[in-house]
Amino acid sequence: MAKISKTVVDAELRAQVFDELDIENGNFIKINDRQYGIILVDKNGVERYVRIGAIVAEEREDMTARELMQSEIDAYNAKQEAKTEKAKARAKKAEADKARREAKEKEEA
Repeated sequence: MAKISKTVVDAELRAQVFDELDIENGNFIKINDRQYGIILVDKNGVERYVRIGAIVAEEREDMTARELMQSEIDAYNAKQEAKTEKAKARAKKAEADKARREAKEKEEA
């Protein structure tokens, strides 16, 4: 049996995703084979164009599809935790700097 081409396989996977999202029954408009779009109004009352796209990951020799998905989730979560820690450190430094400035102002007065 001949192997089906990557182009055909990826197109079918994208079609499955869009069917699963029930895009055709919503207000989404097909942009191309990989994307659908919708016009929404943001909180500022401005119309915005929002795209939904389906990206099919390459097959990997070193990990399964499930492992790849989990590795991307783990990487995202690690980055979010790092951002949170940096924000906490910045807030702590800002508080210390403020206290130091206030102490210096009292000292000069």
